[in-house]
Amino acid sequence: MVDEKEKEKIEETKQEEKPVEEVKKIIKKKKEAEAVVNIYTSFNNTIVHVTDMSGRTITKITGGMTTKHGRLKANPTIAMFIAKKISEDIKDLGITSLYFRIRAKTGNPAPGPGTQAIIKSLSRSGFKILNILDITRVPRGGPKKKGGRRGRRP
Repeated sequence: MVDEKEKEKIEETKQEEKPVEEVKKIIKKKKEAEAVVNIYTSFNNTIVHVTDMSGRTITKITGGMTTKHGRLKANPTIAMFIAKKISEDIKDLGITSLYFRIRAKTGNPAPGPGTQAIIKSLSRSGFKILNILDITRVPRGGPKKKGGRRGRRP
């Protein structure tokens, strides 16, 4: 038989239980993970390297991994396929927000054609963009350029 004290304890615990809605809210408050997407685009290839905040590699996909045609590696369409593969890999890990670091070939004024396509398709697939940073290297002096005094003539 159950003692009266045990009955009182059971009733107290029932009163202390939180409603189901509050418990669901607590479960939904998962920690949002962040990642850094390093995009290197030249006019011949597109390389996307995703790392966590400490710099460890999560995934790395290039234009050559998505197409077998060498001339299409720097194409915006191929960049969309790269972004699709990346989003599949990242969503499994629970990453919701991204930092973008874009790099072009050293000395080029603009990155290659795939950069905007990657950013746009990742934002459409539900990721939050926190920051976009251009980290293209700028030459300061350096060795003599090829071509001679009057430049390269045709």
